[in-house]
Amino acid sequence: MTDMLIKGLDGVVVAQSSKSKVYGEVGKLIYGGYAIEDLAENVTFEEVIHLLWYGELPNQAQLAALKAELADLRAVPDGVLAVLRDLPLDAHPMSVLRTLVSALGCLDNADAEAAARDEAARWRCAKRLVARIPTLIAAHERHRRGQPMVAPRADLAHAANFLHMLHGTAPGPRAERALDAYLVLLADHGFNASTFSARVTVSTESDPYSAITTAIGTLKGPLHGGANERVMAMLEQIGDPARAKAFVDETLSGKGRIPGIGHRVYKTLDPRAGVLRRLSEELVAEVGDSPERRYHEIATNVADAAATWFEANRPDLRLHPNVDFYSAIALRVAGVPTDQFTPMFAMSRVAGYTAHILEQYADNRLIRPRGEYVGPLDRVVAPIEER
Repeated sequence: MTDMLIKGLDGVVVAQSSKSKVYGEVGKLIYGGYAIEDLAENVTFEEVIHLLWYGELPNQAQLAALKAELADLRAVPDGVLAVLRDLPLDAHPMSVLRTLVSALGCLDNADAEAAARDEAARWRCAKRLVARIPTLIAAHERHRRGQPMVAPRADLAHAANFLHMLHGTAPGPRAERALDAYLVLLADHGFNASTFSARVTVSTESDPYSAITTAIGTLKGPLHGGANERVMAMLEQIGDPARAKAFVDETLSGKGRIPGIGHRVYKTLDPRAGVLRRLSEELVAEVGDSPERRYHEIATNVADAAATWFEANRPDLRLHPNVDFYSAIALRVAGVPTDQFTPMFAMSRVAGYTAHILEQYADNRLIRPRGEYVGPLDRVVAPIEER
């Protein structure tokens, strides 16, 4: 009897998790039972980290303790910065981040090697990863600009500290709000490709640094991360809100795709996109004429034109904006360069990655699917002179 072939493991349940749940048919996402809209409106990224790690939102004392613990871990070893300085300046930011996380594991070798057997070591690794990935991204951006690296500040929250390290000055409330909301919205999303790859890695009893290196490598692929970069490139290409409808009609009529429109899981509007659209409206309302306001207007016109086109031409399809569509604007408001957008995705999702690998360690079974062999059978080796 032939085993059932399910390409890409589509729809296959491989493990149980208490971290997040995606309801694609109705456009709903929960972290630990809380709707993403409720979390985005009412909590900070550090509170989401606590929720994903410990299963509950923190009280004031717990939040203060977590923020202090992460702040104490933000500085990265000099050896990792030496690796950064030796990398090509034109290397892809995701390749740089993947390499630096691997280097962190080498310099945290004792805990990394102990993690498969020692729960305390796993937690220490997880906390260092969440605390230090923002430092790595900011250090890389400063380095390739030829600017001095900026040390982290323990008195700033996670998002604000990153922007301080990136720009060299403490951010204003608008930029901090944009980035913190982005981090909350991207922190976890079920068994997506990179989260699953991280769980596969630790299912072999490998270490957390290897798992996050694996996840970053998976996220680098254009079918998973990077859509927000393509959205920003599209907005820049269109340039004028008045040109949005013509761009959409020409692209979709030519069987092209609009970056940030459509999602593998959601059959209706991605709830995170709805939150980001409202946030984008609030952010641009606070400023006069600006590139951000123009990009928001272009994005809104593209989304509306796409909805009209699908209604008229493909009512059976009706693709909607996903989280990447409006996140490009939030990241631009925060002053993040476009090719650093996907590392920012990793900076948020590492909260979910670490929560999942800790969950995998706690109830582990080696993840080992089978493939269906379709090659030839019953061949016999001929002598080399007869081949």
